[in-house]
Amino acid sequence: MKLEIMDTTLRDGEQTSGVSFNAPEKLNIAKILLEEVKVDRIEVASARVSEGEYEAVEKIIGWAGKNGYLDQIEILGFIDKNESLDWIYKSGARVVNLLAKGSKKHAEVQLRKSPQEHLNDLIDAIEYASSKDIVSNIYLEDWSNGMRNSPDYVFFLMDTLKDHNIRRLMLPDTLGILNYEETYEFCSKMLDRYPDQHMDFHAHNDYDLATANVYSAVKAGVHGIHTTVNGLGERAGNVPLSSVVGILKDHIHVETNLDESKLTKISRIVESFSGIRVPENKPLIGENVYTQTCGVHADGDSKDNLYFNDLMPERFGRQRKYALGKTSGKANIKKNLEELGLDLDIESMKKVTEKIIELGDKKENVTTEDLPYIISDVLELQDVHQPIKIKSYALTLSNGLRPMANIIVEINGKLFQENSIGDGLYDAFMKAMWKIYTKQLNRDRPILRDYIVTIPPGGKTDALVEAVITWVYCDKEFKTKAVDSDQTEAAIKATEKMLNIIERNHFS
Repeated sequence: MKLEIMDTTLRDGEQTSGVSFNAPEKLNIAKILLEEVKVDRIEVASARVSEGEYEAVEKIIGWAGKNGYLDQIEILGFIDKNESLDWIYKSGARVVNLLAKGSKKHAEVQLRKSPQEHLNDLIDAIEYASSKDIVSNIYLEDWSNGMRNSPDYVFFLMDTLKDHNIRRLMLPDTLGILNYEETYEFCSKMLDRYPDQHMDFHAHNDYDLATANVYSAVKAGVHGIHTTVNGLGERAGNVPLSSVVGILKDHIHVETNLDESKLTKISRIVESFSGIRVPENKPLIGENVYTQTCGVHADGDSKDNLYFNDLMPERFGRQRKYALGKTSGKANIKKNLEELGLDLDIESMKKVTEKIIELGDKKENVTTEDLPYIISDVLELQDVHQPIKIKSYALTLSNGLRPMANIIVEINGKLFQENSIGDGLYDAFMKAMWKIYTKQLNRDRPILRDYIVTIPPGGKTDALVEAVITWVYCDKEFKTKAVDSDQTEAAIKATEKMLNIIERNHFS
């Protein structure tokens, strides 16, 4: 039997401080999670939150109904005299995750009800949902504290609820208090006592144990787990989808429906929509996790892949890279040169290595695409061809008028001139450039995937600016960077590098 994955990025993940997805963003995330990543279910909203939430649910339900995913869309509902259930029914959704109190303290202190009164309310809600053809799952909120401090209360609820129309029982570590030993013990007790009940485990990461707790829950035999993309969620977040992908397949050897190769795509999209950056060293999805920085490791990779493990980057839509910096050895540089199709003699390699280490000591980032320029600078080579040169440009910014750019570009010895307006100086420059590149030369436009501008910590208004731009061309992603005292000029220099890389690799 395959382990179910329920992703709650659009409900629990949206409880991350400062995160709010609009309706089109929610719809697009839902589509990718179900159609491409192939999670089994998604929780998309809390009932009765806002009009915007209702609009998003209607859009998702409309799409899901037409494409056979209606039973895989779930909404958090409350014990509120059936108002949540009416809201869900009106939206067109047909699965509710009813929020019950999984600890005696929550029932008596927050609700001010006895266990029997709360149980009666739950039974009424389940029966009402059934009358509306709504499937009920039950969240036992604060279940982890319930199992620690009031297990008899948990069993009191379940001894009755198990005989009612419940499809799934959800066991949340709501406050992220559990360790992996308790998780295994508590999940095992529930599974042994209620063997016919489908059970999900819902982990929070307050002690940074969410992934370990999911491991223990799956080992105990739960039937499903809940995740969020990039670990979004309240406080320290939920267990990240990326964190469990590897351990489920490689360590526990359980089957899922997940398509690992789409993991990076959904991570980048949620990162963009949420505004929450993924740490560069985040396992599987971080920018640098498939980048070897140590020259010894690069050398070992050249000798029968000595520093590889089962988490091969290609599994997750990534590529292995070899960083260039102060710890680089000849093996790192050789790997990057091979990617560019370049070769150097021993003495030239030594000089280039010394230069890269020098740059690394200054904390300069060095990319594969920088290598031809470093080689040209260090060795004074004339054969690093630069077919495209931005000869001159005039950028105009005036109050009340849209920014304007007038540019002259030399391409393979021929001069081209264009002008354009834009929403900013760089945008105006790029629109003028595309008039030349795509219209006059009839070439495909590269996609600008990401654009980051940084200055040194403590920098002032006259600080140098580094522009790092991520491009996609012919399905290959690469970065170019440049440094200047003006951020627009730094971006223009990085763009010139990008155009020369494409020109040399595709049109020379």
